[in-house]
Amino acid sequence: MHLPGSQPLKYVVIVCIVTIIIYEIVLYRRASQVSIPKTSLFPWADNRRFNSTTEGEVRDPNADSSHPILDLIREGHEKFARLQAARSNTIEEASGRYRERRGRHPPPGFEDWFKAAQKRDAIVVEEFFDRIYHDINPLWGLDQPELRRRAHTQPEMIRIRNGKVSLISEDPERGNNWMQIWTKLVKEIGHLPDLDMAINVMDETRVLVPWEIINEYMDKERRTRDLFSVSEAISTYTGYADIDSHPETYDPHWIGDEAHKYWDHVRATCPPDSDSRNVPSMVSFNSSIKEIYPTVPIEAYTYKGFIHNFTTSQDACVQPHLRGLHATFVESISMSTTHELLPIFGGSKLPQNNDILIPGAVYLTNDKRYSGGRGIGGPWEDKMKGFVWRGIASGGRNKVDNWWHFQRHRWVQMMNGTTLQKVLAADEAAAPTFTLLPPSVYNISARRNGFMASWLATHADVGVVDLMCSPEGVDSKNKRVRTCSYSSPFLDVVKKKEMKEQYAYKYLPDIDGNSFSGRWRGFLRSTSCPLKATVYTEWHDDRLIPWVHFVPFDNTFMDIYAIMEFFIEGHDAEGRRIAQESSRWASQVLRRDDMLLYVWRLLLEYARVIDPQRNRLAFVEDLVGEKM
Repeated sequence: MHLPGSQPLKYVVIVCIVTIIIYEIVLYRRASQVSIPKTSLFPWADNRRFNSTTEGEVRDPNADSSHPILDLIREGHEKFARLQAARSNTIEEASGRYRERRGRHPPPGFEDWFKAAQKRDAIVVEEFFDRIYHDINPLWGLDQPELRRRAHTQPEMIRIRNGKVSLISEDPERGNNWMQIWTKLVKEIGHLPDLDMAINVMDETRVLVPWEIINEYMDKERRTRDLFSVSEAISTYTGYADIDSHPETYDPHWIGDEAHKYWDHVRATCPPDSDSRNVPSMVSFNSSIKEIYPTVPIEAYTYKGFIHNFTTSQDACVQPHLRGLHATFVESISMSTTHELLPIFGGSKLPQNNDILIPGAVYLTNDKRYSGGRGIGGPWEDKMKGFVWRGIASGGRNKVDNWWHFQRHRWVQMMNGTTLQKVLAADEAAAPTFTLLPPSVYNISARRNGFMASWLATHADVGVVDLMCSPEGVDSKNKRVRTCSYSSPFLDVVKKKEMKEQYAYKYLPDIDGNSFSGRWRGFLRSTSCPLKATVYTEWHDDRLIPWVHFVPFDNTFMDIYAIMEFFIEGHDAEGRRIAQESSRWASQVLRRDDMLLYVWRLLLEYARVIDPQRNRLAFVEDLVGEKM
């Protein structure tokens, strides 16, 4: 029986069947081009499927319960809970915890400091101030008159005499007016002991004392710890009359012409048995990155491929490959380094540096380039599902024969879908800045299924706005240009995106520049999820918990694709929680008040360690009436 219209229907069915067969063949060929081992380096990844869930979609909560990032998040929250439980609410609690952790009495002025903290509704946890003692304790290894002499005649300084704060500078208007910003903060503290606070106004940090010498100083510091009796304590700091009337010039013997060998100065500060101690600077940077780029995650600080110990991940002493993967160790913009212990303050430093940390000056401003302005971003649900980054190609002097060793160049190339597509197609020349790890290392689903490059292009909005050539390029009108003849074939210059625009994205990664990134506090305060890769330490590190307040990633960036997949494909809730916790916590412990209180306490400790009577200077009023 012939039905009207059945013949056209027959052809439609045939076309559909043929189309399905062709589609299956294409998928099979695409999958066969990707080499997938039967077992992965990390077992948790073996049976994962590409999860394209959207916000709000119901997922099987047990589908990836073994993912290591979930373990790290749980561990981070346990640590955070312990940290919050250690808050001091009375002067007795604060001074008691001080003595227990430091092995000394608090310095004179501690009670006034604590009252100011209470007045400002500050959260006082003794661990928050560990950085102060890491920086100050080596100074106990030098005699007090010598410390005073070394600081007294430095060219950039904040000086306090009889409660009056003054600025001493060869060029007070230089740079971003950092000296004025820091001086204003110190003036807000109120009465402080007499002292000379030498300041580093460079991006790069300064003091690198060899490990053996610092170890001696630290041994001496430990021997001087003493919880002496109340009757022996004194509370009045010594003035500066003698040194002011008879100043002695001190030369720290600055080293300024070895920026391309800075690594050799850094490794001298590493423990003798560390991985980097006996690995010299690279003779030439005009070589392939393959020679030094790691092929697996670094066991010293990772857990199943992801950062477990953020402090160690910042430490170049356990990562000799960083000598050729970070601009600081390749060729910095400027160098002025000493191997002598000079008490000098600055906004950031390498873990190996012996500078004394204070909050970065840019954190003390409302400059929208670093803070994003008054707003901190909208609701999580309204943000774009992806990562955004804009910046200049800073870090050091990138040149025709070294630029591919710089971290920001590598970052931009790794986050570019077109570049990644070429690398996946075995075009290694397209990406001189990095090496793509074998699929077995992280077993990323998008890579396994053959569309990693397009997936990356969809979720990463990353670009450099100025390639910062050395020497600088100029156009026909002799005006500086933002492109370089040597790196422009690999990196496009893109349009600038203000921080407030970046807040429209869910994920905000942060990368080192010439030193620390001044945008970090702004990212932490925002309603987006901050991510961080850095070799630098800052004043606030002890009050931030990785995987709770931010997402850490490796300085090679080898783990970034797996991190992206975790949060974007099925773990939106975890990203949102970190964003919310970060913003809430930053509003409580990274305020201007908190920075002021940190510097206040730091200067009390500094004033004591440089005082001729330092071994008996103490706050003990809370112990009066007790037997010791």
